[in-house]
Amino acid sequence: MAHAIRFHETGGPDVLRWEEVTVGDPGPDEVRIRHVAVGLNFADTYFRTGLYPAPLPAGLGVEASGVIEAVGQDVTHVAEGDRVTYTGSPLGAYSTERVMPADSLIKLPEEISCETAAAMTMRGLTSAYLLRRIHPLRAGDTVLLHAAAGGVGLIFSQWAKLLGITVIGTVSSEEKAEIARAHGCDHIIYYRRENVAKRVRELTGGQGVPVVFDSIGKDTVAGSMAALRRRGLLVCFGTASGVPPLDAMQLAVHGSLFVTRPALADYIAEPAERAALADELFGHVASGRITVEINQRYALQDAVRAHREMETGRTTGSSVFVP
Repeated sequence: MAHAIRFHETGGPDVLRWEEVTVGDPGPDEVRIRHVAVGLNFADTYFRTGLYPAPLPAGLGVEASGVIEAVGQDVTHVAEGDRVTYTGSPLGAYSTERVMPADSLIKLPEEISCETAAAMTMRGLTSAYLLRRIHPLRAGDTVLLHAAAGGVGLIFSQWAKLLGITVIGTVSSEEKAEIARAHGCDHIIYYRRENVAKRVRELTGGQGVPVVFDSIGKDTVAGSMAALRRRGLLVCFGTASGVPPLDAMQLAVHGSLFVTRPALADYIAEPAERAALADELFGHVASGRITVEINQRYALQDAVRAHREMETGRTTGSSVFVP
């Protein structure tokens, strides 16, 4: 019997339930996939708490990898036995197996394991669009990256190093600073005890940075804006501390700033663009230019504990469930 994590009401980690589920045969344009590993992402908490609404009861999770066990009619780009990965809707990745649309699947190269794929498909593709699609960054540029020891942060910093971009990263502890440095972060700011904007100005000769990548939100947005140079870009790609209030007048006060709140789904919606970003990411990982370390592994039944540890900042880098 297949199992899945589901929730019948929104709230804290305790709303997550381990349940038996029935998985049928795939219909047209669908596949049935047996999961080998499932990604754990902070964005999963947004659905669990209701920040991102979902019809209840609901499954959880949008990232996993595994093996295709059956294909429906009209499926041509993947076949039974293929190893694949995915990120994106519909919800339900926290499961041992599932039926899902085939068009969201990405075939895995032999050099990349299913566990590595589940640990980096969302984080890696996020890093890809942040570095390659959001702003025309050039070698020699310096950027500010919040949560530099997180799953996105560790991939982002390594990739930035390959592009010749200097990363100023914020972290909350010495342990996380050491991890961030080991993955290519050039300068560290302890955002809980240092003035982020002041340190950024010191590190950039008073100019500020052209782009700030902020996944924290409410607690950091003021410092992020103050760290930008004139006509800089604030990229709010996460809300770990809540949705930041943005006063348009403050954009003018801080130097005619720009702001965007991007979502990965809009950067991988087109198959050709998704393939281009995935190919670049997989190429770096397969060659060893970017390493993906899995720092936490959980059983799916332990989703409550996994969410608690993630929300209290006790995790670093990537985490996966192993069904």
